[in-house]
Amino acid sequence: MTRTTEKDSHYRHLEKMSVHEILTSINREDQTVALRVQACIPAIEKLTEAITLRMLDGGRLFYFGSGTSGRLGIVDASECPPTFGVDHNKVIGIIAGGDSAIRKAREFAEDDPEQAWKDLQAYDISEKDTLIGIAASGTTPYVLGGLKRARENNVLTGCITCNTDAPIISLADHPIVCEVGPEFVTGSTRMKAGTAQKLILNMISTAVMIRLGRVEDNKMVDMMLTNQKLVERGVRMIMEKTGCPREIASELLEKHGSVRKALITFYSK
Repeated sequence: MTRTTEKDSHYRHLEKMSVHEILTSINREDQTVALRVQACIPAIEKLTEAITLRMLDGGRLFYFGSGTSGRLGIVDASECPPTFGVDHNKVIGIIAGGDSAIRKAREFAEDDPEQAWKDLQAYDISEKDTLIGIAASGTTPYVLGGLKRARENNVLTGCITCNTDAPIISLADHPIVCEVGPEFVTGSTRMKAGTAQKLILNMISTAVMIRLGRVEDNKMVDMMLTNQKLVERGVRMIMEKTGCPREIASELLEKHGSVRKALITFYSK
């Protein structure tokens, strides 16, 4: 298999470039990513619909990967509770090597094909759940092994990869293949491949949460009020929706702890 993610950069002698040349060249490459993601929308849609159905039935969404891919999954999963007010155990990110690998790379952690399924056992993964393997190369043993065991146990599987014909594709019920081409720095998949993965993860989780009723109009009515900025946003949302003065909106939000509950109370009077 010829990995696009390992092909030589279109640019040579990067060390001789000025800072302006480096930045404009990276930006030129980055501008191609969104169009590549756009071409994947049909595949993203199928996976998103399948996830939504399972989560409506009590299922959970798992992301797992190694290195950059694993970290991106953890970032997306960790942002779902504060943004949409879901429990922390509804969208879960797992990285090869454990949580310590989020900050510091763990040598050879991605090379064990059995470890992912062991990691998943801690969560009692079931047929209601969905497992998305994230691997730019599509060849990471940790991810391949986890998807293989998941399918053997009737868990719905998806994947996000940036290489066509990668072995990960055959292990996913819903593969998403976003080939972004060679990286600016050869093989540095934290760049375009990582950007594509982040965009796709944003699309999946946001669409799922909207379909689960976690957004009203275009507002995050279930967001967690974890800082003053979010409290202020919540007050504005209540004021805009109800037309009530700031003082009443602030009192409602403080009393009920969420925009949704505050609005329900206001309109039930």
